[in-house]
Amino acid sequence: MRWSDYAIWWHVYPLGFLSAEEAERSPGTPVEHRLPELANRLDHLLELGCNGLALGPVFAAETHGYDTVDHFRVDPRLGDEDDLVTLIEKASAKGVRVLLDGVFNHVSRSFAHRDWFVREGDDYRTFEGHHRLVTLDHANPAVADYVTDVLGYWLDRGVSGWRFDAAYAVPLPFWRTVTDRARAKHPDAWFVGEVIHGDYRSYVTEGGLDSVTQYELWKAIWSSLNDVNPHELAWALGRHNELLATFAPQTFVGNHDVTRIASRLTDARHLPHALAVLFTVGGIPSVYYGDERAWRGVKQEREGGDDAIRPAFPDDLGDDGLDTQRLHQQLIGIRRRHPWLVRAATEIHSLGNGVLSYTLAGPDDAAVAVALNFGDVPARAELPHRPWRPEAGSPTADLPPYGWMVATV
Repeated sequence: MRWSDYAIWWHVYPLGFLSAEEAERSPGTPVEHRLPELANRLDHLLELGCNGLALGPVFAAETHGYDTVDHFRVDPRLGDEDDLVTLIEKASAKGVRVLLDGVFNHVSRSFAHRDWFVREGDDYRTFEGHHRLVTLDHANPAVADYVTDVLGYWLDRGVSGWRFDAAYAVPLPFWRTVTDRARAKHPDAWFVGEVIHGDYRSYVTEGGLDSVTQYELWKAIWSSLNDVNPHELAWALGRHNELLATFAPQTFVGNHDVTRIASRLTDARHLPHALAVLFTVGGIPSVYYGDERAWRGVKQEREGGDDAIRPAFPDDLGDDGLDTQRLHQQLIGIRRRHPWLVRAATEIHSLGNGVLSYTLAGPDDAAVAVALNFGDVPARAELPHRPWRPEAGSPTADLPPYGWMVATV
């Protein structure tokens, strides 16, 4: 198993997390050294049970970070290169890997290399209609050279891998080119692409990525719970099994682009079900900061519509949501004790009447069982006859309303 097979990421959007200004700082304005505050949160990450810090954009940008100006320069609203390198070193000393977020499909209009923009009529091609986000010409060899240099520059400084923003909008041969080049010097680097829909496997087999974001499973988790329809989740788990034959998808129930899971679910009693699925099915899971405390926030399709899901992280979390944090710790603990789950397929045993149960088989007769009661009446979940030891949730597969169980052998 590679190091990435053991990864459980805590995902942070730094500009919001650290209360940075909404717009780029004026030239000559002193750098605001906010990144060191993130080092103080590494113990929280570890207490949660995670071992990876997945950072959102940290490079110089005009506003929200996805309108990059310079991939070699840390955003002065967050700090400078020394701050980022120090954070990486402190994380490494605690056994924590760091993942960077690379926006290489598009850049800000103030990006230096305008000759790399794609012309479209009297203007430039933009990303999904956003005027300030200009698409790069991925057929231009200079763009591949630039991205390769950026990847190597920060891998040389200790990061363990990259998330590629809007990977779905970039030609697969481009990803193959830059990832092959980066791996020539950094063979252990891990690359995950943001892919919302389409042929996930092609980004691995043709594009050279290690993983992609599992949006299909994310949608099925909350949608099936809201509709009390375990058939939808069962179908998605079958699709997930097919992907696991090729790679380990990056799994999540929350990130910087979607309504928080505590707000997405119509009944708060379904939150443990969502988390039980996240931390037992195959894949490489992540926790979006604040979700461990059941923070709420709704994404809106408007200017500033992401602000509610990208808030500051307070110095003192208090006791609000502490039960949800403890549940994360409990489930992550099960995951850490059974790392083989990363590529384990699910086998379904009960399906219907608001009930879903499944098992995952590991080496040396190890196994994990999950039983979920989506509904408001007691239900029995069927499981194979094994000496199951309940580790979380209900003590047996006779589930109360909205009950659930995770058991192991």
